[in-house]
Amino acid sequence: MSALPSVSYSITVRLEVPAGGSSVSALTSAVEGAGGSVTALDVTASGHERLQIDVTCAARDTDHADELVEIMRAVPGVTIGKVSDRTFLMHLGGKIEMRSKHPIRNRDDLSMVYTPGVARVCLAIAKNKEDARRLTSKRNSIAVVTDGSAVLGLGNIGPEAALPVMEGKAALFKRFGDIDAWPLCLDTQDVDEIVAVVKAVAPGFAGINLEDISAPRCFEVEARLREQLDIPVFHDDQHGTAIVVLAALYNALRVVEKGIADVRIVMSGAGAAGTAIIKLLLAAGVRHIVVSDIEGVVHRGRPGLTGELAWLAEHTNALDVTGSLTAAVVGADVFIGVSAPNLLTGDDIAGMADDAIVFALANPEPEVDPLEAMQHAAVVATGRSDFPNQINNVLAFPGVFRGLIDARSKEITTTMLLAAARALAGVVTDDQLNAAYITPSVFNAEVHTAVATAVRRAAGGPAELPTDPDVVV
Repeated sequence: MSALPSVSYSITVRLEVPAGGSSVSALTSAVEGAGGSVTALDVTASGHERLQIDVTCAARDTDHADELVEIMRAVPGVTIGKVSDRTFLMHLGGKIEMRSKHPIRNRDDLSMVYTPGVARVCLAIAKNKEDARRLTSKRNSIAVVTDGSAVLGLGNIGPEAALPVMEGKAALFKRFGDIDAWPLCLDTQDVDEIVAVVKAVAPGFAGINLEDISAPRCFEVEARLREQLDIPVFHDDQHGTAIVVLAALYNALRVVEKGIADVRIVMSGAGAAGTAIIKLLLAAGVRHIVVSDIEGVVHRGRPGLTGELAWLAEHTNALDVTGSLTAAVVGADVFIGVSAPNLLTGDDIAGMADDAIVFALANPEPEVDPLEAMQHAAVVATGRSDFPNQINNVLAFPGVFRGLIDARSKEITTTMLLAAARALAGVVTDDQLNAAYITPSVFNAEVHTAVATAVRRAAGGPAELPTDPDVVV
């Protein structure tokens, strides 16, 4: 699969060219001839003999970006100045900040926002801790917690390197759920310490979003926190992924006119995401599912199975299929991959059932080349933004937490996850549904409202929210 130029690797090059002549068109031709994409040309200064121009272009990766700079440098008359990586520029100084909701203009404001007036509010909360939801930022705050052990596809890169991702997550919470989220990157990967730290800071939050904690530790961290806290704990890598996969599957099955209880599903990946997807699929009515990991198909007779793998062996693979992923996928209706790149070929997809569904979600390289899969499968989805049907967690987690907060929920249940998946699937109407459109755009305003409403009602919250934003439900 050949990579296309991406805004993720876009650069802006400040350069000078001779005024007049063909230098600008030569620059554009050189960049595009080398596989880049020029997205903007801005004249930033002009003289009688020279022009200063900012050339913005997209590359395939970092090495390709460097190559494009050298290609521009080789154009006659061009002098290269500053080269800026646009992604790094967006991260300078971080992507989030704290702002006061009330101006502090004089001593009166100061005495109410802080001492002495604030003491009265403290005493009110001391008498009734539930007032913290009404009188503090707790009512709308989520902690985004990681130990940096499984960040994106980068592995165990540590808490400092995880911070840009957690900031991004916080920005998405605000943009799509109007939720104030705070990154907490912990310098420990000890389960006991993680649980103790999160428990200690929990009074300041209405919910906990666990992020990028590696399996199998993530299962224990989540289970213990759910048991010990009176606010919902949600591991997005597990449950966010599961919600969007199930929603996409609902719609893909609508396209191919198959029933969820009838299809045979093969999954690659038995880690955090894979396990959560399987549990939610089973709850949704799937009856025939086989999962494969790096050791092959998970089955009851496989030696050395413990923990979640043992659970998977007990609750899946009723026909006791053994062997490899490629053998298991023959004749399957659905393939779901949350594992590693290039595990299957187009020929493997051709061996699936008629009107097959393929969700190849490994990033950035899927389990099978989507272009090859599209030649044989009826519906193909990936985790990438440059193919149709992107399965992206941001479709779920802002709305899920918005619903939990609005319901003042103390937990999150499978019933709520199923409600979120059904609501997300329902955003795609019958008139819109087709093989290339089974998931809505994250910028569709109905997505997060629909998910939030479904979760709020499933959590026992009010059927409708008050119209006055200052009323706390």
